[in-house]
Amino acid sequence: MQPLDPSSSPLPPSSPSSPVSSFSPVPTSAELTGPGLPARADASGAAVPGDVPVSASMGFSAAERAVRFDREHARSLRALAYRMLGARAEAEDIVQEAWLRWADVDERTVQHAGAFLSRTVTNLCLDRLQSAAARREQYVGVWLPEPLVDEASEWSPSPEAQTEFAQDVSVAFMLTLERLTPLERAAFLLREVFELEFDDIATRLGRSAAACRQLASRARQHVKADYARHEVEEEERQRLFGAFVTALQDFDVDALARVLTEDAVLLADGGGKVSAVPRVLEGGALVAKVFVGFARMPTSHHWRLRSARINGWPGYIVYEPSGQPIQTVALRPAPGHRISAIYVQRNPDKLLHLPPLPALEGGGNSRYPIVTNQQT
Repeated sequence: MQPLDPSSSPLPPSSPSSPVSSFSPVPTSAELTGPGLPARADASGAAVPGDVPVSASMGFSAAERAVRFDREHARSLRALAYRMLGARAEAEDIVQEAWLRWADVDERTVQHAGAFLSRTVTNLCLDRLQSAAARREQYVGVWLPEPLVDEASEWSPSPEAQTEFAQDVSVAFMLTLERLTPLERAAFLLREVFELEFDDIATRLGRSAAACRQLASRARQHVKADYARHEVEEEERQRLFGAFVTALQDFDVDALARVLTEDAVLLADGGGKVSAVPRVLEGGALVAKVFVGFARMPTSHHWRLRSARINGWPGYIVYEPSGQPIQTVALRPAPGHRISAIYVQRNPDKLLHLPPLPALEGGGNSRYPIVTNQQT
């Protein structure tokens, strides 16, 4: 079977609005197939699902291919794209673009569908990061990733993935990834989250295996220096949420400060579209004072809270009386049953995926009433 001819490739050409300069529509030698070639068993299994022998992938209709793509590839591709970009909506767009490209590819010319697709998504993300870098320089205030609310586990490479960072989409981890170069970020994720061998990473990044090893090693050193993981059980999540919200409802600055570590920080992302603290606030006492100050404002009294896991951490969503979500709050657990950071996402563009609550009749009569998940 011959490889795809670049001149007749169905993939769209490069354009200023969607640069694909680093992506080649021609499958690499590791992805090509021929009569009798066996399918490769990827080392991770979960990282690149769906690598099947060509004989098993022939003869499917377009609808059947779409179902197979969603079942075998979409989850891991979304997990990769979100960790590369920090944006839920953009990750979905990237995976949709990958599907459109894959739908035009003759599967008989590709031996390893998962490798081909993850390479496509990686390069689309790298191209997107190039344009995002300029936008980040002009971003107003603090940038935070688009929140994953009660769905962090669905954005892991697979339910079975058990590497150190496989299930981690916490805000702090995503901010650490932001400080890496795009290539370091890609190499680190493909190695540490998706467990690919360096030869496979080299195929996806168009670099040598030695260069990819250096990229991943450098990235891991940065991540280890900047980020310390702290696992908490559900009981601890509920305890932290309860202590935090009780202090907030009582406007008790001292009680809130006791929940926070002495070096706790507050970061808020308004994107220049709504009001937000314009810089990082440092110090538990200051953070408690500012946060309670916001809670005392008359416009805040009838907000409703719904407890939620925000990127896997304890937190909550804040709703207006009309039922519209206006912010998410993620609480970073720290040793000693305390909270070391508060991440507030207020940028309305990053909250569009959150469903509203029923409107509150009469405007409400209590400070920060808490609604249960069943009421959503």
